[in-house]
Amino acid sequence: MLVPTPLLDMPTQCQESDSWTCAAVFEWTGNEALARAATWLIGKPAAIVAILVGALVVRWLASKAVDRVVRRATVTPAPGGRAGHTRRAQRARSLGTLLKSIGTTVVFGIAFVMALSEIGVDVAPILASAGVLGLAIGFGAQNLVKDFLSGVMMMIEDQYGVGDAVDLGEAVGTVEAVGLRVTRVRDVNGTVWYVRNGEILRVGNQSQNWARTVLDVNVGYNEDLVRVRRILEEVAHGLWDDEDFRDLVIEEPEVWGVENLGPDAVAVRVTLKTAPLEQWAVAREMRQRIKARFDHEGIVIPLPQRVVWHHDAPGAPAAPASPAGAE
Repeated sequence: MLVPTPLLDMPTQCQESDSWTCAAVFEWTGNEALARAATWLIGKPAAIVAILVGALVVRWLASKAVDRVVRRATVTPAPGGRAGHTRRAQRARSLGTLLKSIGTTVVFGIAFVMALSEIGVDVAPILASAGVLGLAIGFGAQNLVKDFLSGVMMMIEDQYGVGDAVDLGEAVGTVEAVGLRVTRVRDVNGTVWYVRNGEILRVGNQSQNWARTVLDVNVGYNEDLVRVRRILEEVAHGLWDDEDFRDLVIEEPEVWGVENLGPDAVAVRVTLKTAPLEQWAVAREMRQRIKARFDHEGIVIPLPQRVVWHHDAPGAPAAPASPAGAE
């Protein structure tokens, strides 16, 4: 029968480390060397595994909580109708990605410090050194810090989000991912652009709240402009009343009138306020309907014409006249 050994008889290492493995093995065996070995072979690894598992569980729970908030934001109606709801859903997904990244970094950073403390490393000097090292890295990697801070501010200010059509300078396309350091944009040709957040000096966003289709329709100078405006209004209102486009065109269309007097045609401008990212689909449908209606009404869309004058050299014989009836 094993008799429990008093705490004072335990090895000093067991008392200092407060290791349950060391104490249990020494109590069962009375062997100091075996108790110390059990601490490093069983106790420390088990504690580190427990810390890692705990970190994974906390990260999973935090990720699920963020996903739940994002999902609730995407399904709950928002002020501003469809446009407002779409915008809030896009922003929720972007902020969700940011929160997950920050949460993962914080959780595993704390787990790493706890693991070092578990194996007997004094973390206080390490944390102090990390602060000094972080300051040095901050000066040496200013671009990285700038990218990180710019990414955080762009998300907080809701400058753009996943799914937005943006113009970031040389990169123009749809945002596929927003990270803390880079933004991934895919253009209309399928090219993927990775843009550092610190290099983004301006953002043109075509997806916030609403968009506008602007069409300049060219007609000949001999056309009745009052009649042309009436026909364009009828075509635009026909699209607005169409059930298939009821959710795309959000306000009554407007014909602004003559926009330009060109060398070959008169440009009449028609506009339609649309839901975000729907301006191109509405523009394509409008062009098709305008062409069909103009063909029906006998209105010709003029083509560019060029008049070329030929000057004969002084003293050159005149070109012979063509015989009558010749082709």
